[in-house]
Amino acid sequence: MFKIVCVTNRALCKEEFLTRIERIANAEVDAIVLREKDLSEEEYEKLAVNVMKICENRKVRLILHNFTQTAIKLNARYLHLPLSKLRELSEYDRKKFSLLGASCHSIADAKEAESLGSSYITAGHIFNTNSKKGIPGRGIPFLKEICDLVSIPVYAIGGITPNNAAKVKNAGASGAFVMGDFMRCSDVSEFVRQWE
Repeated sequence: MFKIVCVTNRALCKEEFLTRIERIANAEVDAIVLREKDLSEEEYEKLAVNVMKICENRKVRLILHNFTQTAIKLNARYLHLPLSKLRELSEYDRKKFSLLGASCHSIADAKEAESLGSSYITAGHIFNTNSKKGIPGRGIPFLKEICDLVSIPVYAIGGITPNNAAKVKNAGASGAFVMGDFMRCSDVSEFVRQWE
């Protein structure tokens, strides 16, 4: 089954962020990645506590991002890291997570993330996207090559929509990580239904 994962970005929300998180959780997405790269670790922790409560109540998987020590402190079982941070993660800390993802931007990245014990990887950006203005997407052939090379699930990121999801799925991806449309759409439940 093709999975849809929401990646957060408060700056794109037109409503209160926690209200948007509740709407996304109610829409029964497969997971939410609390990304929020502009926050300090202390600010991130405060936000994560509130988002964790919402996700726990709705039984939606929450994947924390970037801040390993915060994830450990909050007893989070799911963590997504840039590859550079995954490289620095000790074997001891790695075992604290039942799901560990890494962001990959090349074939070499994907192989390395798998060798470092990632449960899954994101590969991108696949299509042109507003968050990477001026940088062309790497395309479906890039995604297919990664999917063929690694044995862990690969999630496409970057410009993935219900209109191009079939191409991503046919390339071998297990699902898509989606940011902008989740943060901006007027009806989250309807947006999620479009992927079915």
